[in-house]
Amino acid sequence: MDEDNLNLEIRKFLKQVGISSQRKIENYIRKKFTEGTIKIGESIKVSMNLSSEDGELNHSIKEDLKIK
Repeated sequence: MDEDNLNLEIRKFLKQVGISSQRKIENYIRKKFTEGTIKIGESIKVSMNLSSEDGELNHSIKEDLKIK
């Protein structure tokens, strides 16, 4: 297996995930802030799930984002 190619492919995937996820989260928070649903000082719980098509890979990350 070509380790360099594998590394590049994973980095491309993670870059796409990172950029698109950040935009989605920012838009969501701005919308909720504008609606008055969230306020400064509050937190929003977010999570990200990573899985493979065959179901053998399953990884979840959860975080609280504090609004300032």
